[in-house]
Amino acid sequence: MSLNDGRQMTQTILSASAVAIGDVALAIEGPPGCGKSSLALALIDRGARLIGDDGVSITNDNDRLIAGPPPNIEGMVELRGIGLFQMPLSRPRPLSLILSLAVHGERLPESIPQRDIQGVLIPCLPFEPGTLAPAVRAEMALTKHGLQFQ
Repeated sequence: MSLNDGRQMTQTILSASAVAIGDVALAIEGPPGCGKSSLALALIDRGARLIGDDGVSITNDNDRLIAGPPPNIEGMVELRGIGLFQMPLSRPRPLSLILSLAVHGERLPESIPQRDIQGVLIPCLPFEPGTLAPAVRAEMALTKHGLQFQ
């Protein structure tokens, strides 16, 4: 992908679901059946907007990763055992945090691991959704550990 000023933008597909919360994107990754779409749907029920389900297009724009919908499944959410559903989409947003489901993390983490995606470090928090307010906990993780953009 090329910008009008001649700069090249690198685009990759992240195997994750993502929602927009406010002005940033929250990605949710993990193995099939771990609850990525369910957590995304719970966040959408609280006002988040879908960016992508089981695939997110990531573009590096001046060392800021932008999460957008994947080309082939744009606007679709798969709910296991129920089917595919069309959802309203968010416009692309800066990626602020990755929640890594089915990965055991510390109870009270002192530092958050970071992942290098296209040369940009993104916080990647091990997250166990559990049954107690997973959407609220995900929003609080974003507030506490996500990158801030202005």
